[in-house]
Amino acid sequence: MSRLLRRLISPVPPATVQRDTVRLRLEDVEIEILRVRDPRARRIKLSVDERGARLTLPPRASLVMGERFLELHREWLGLQLRHYQGHGLPAALQPGVEGVLPLRGELLPLRWQEGRYARLEIDGHGACVQWPSRGGDATLRRLLREFYEAQTRADVGRWLPKYLPGLPRAPSRLRLKVMSSQWGSLAPDGSMALDLALVLGRPAAFEYVLVHELCHLIQANHSPAFWHEVEQRFPDWREQRDYFQLEGRRLKAMLRQLL
Repeated sequence: MSRLLRRLISPVPPATVQRDTVRLRLEDVEIEILRVRDPRARRIKLSVDERGARLTLPPRASLVMGERFLELHREWLGLQLRHYQGHGLPAALQPGVEGVLPLRGELLPLRWQEGRYARLEIDGHGACVQWPSRGGDATLRRLLREFYEAQTRADVGRWLPKYLPGLPRAPSRLRLKVMSSQWGSLAPDGSMALDLALVLGRPAAFEYVLVHELCHLIQANHSPAFWHEVEQRFPDWREQRDYFQLEGRRLKAMLRQLL
């Protein structure tokens, strides 16, 4: 078979969606916009929802064209972001500016103090950030991620022992991720993934998600037998599931804004 004929009859691999971020300063705040090059897109599109801003580029559009599109829609973008921020999202954290820190269903007062190293701690007055004079946005995002990961692991470590006796085995590994839609997952090898946004919501809802994923070690499906296992361990799971229906998107949006 000739090379030309082979190329004609061989399936063409689908073009992949490419994602990165672009930063834009609006007034006194620098925001991060998800930039997506989508082979299915026919035109440049800018959209905003509770997850943040998204710039979609078709295959033939250059990065410069995308940046010009952002400049043309700068005022609209600012209005839309303020709209979503005003619907239940606290203001974005800025170094040196007092604000609030979401944690376990509460908004803790946040204050700043000068320090040699970046450090975030909880005390009797709320949350306190020790902040170096040369700290920047990347330092703050890293600090927040490490803080929330530590808090999440502490909660899991507190709840997990009481559920282990009734399981065929323990999870092989725990991974903490920023998930777009799911709250948790369990891989065939027994490794568990949990959404980092869980620690922002009320603890009972977080514990339900943990129990839900643990029960997949017994039933790797969502059959009546699976829900029976959940019911036995966490009787008010329906109330927590309803909580995520009402508050889930806001929690995920808060985490994206923080990180």
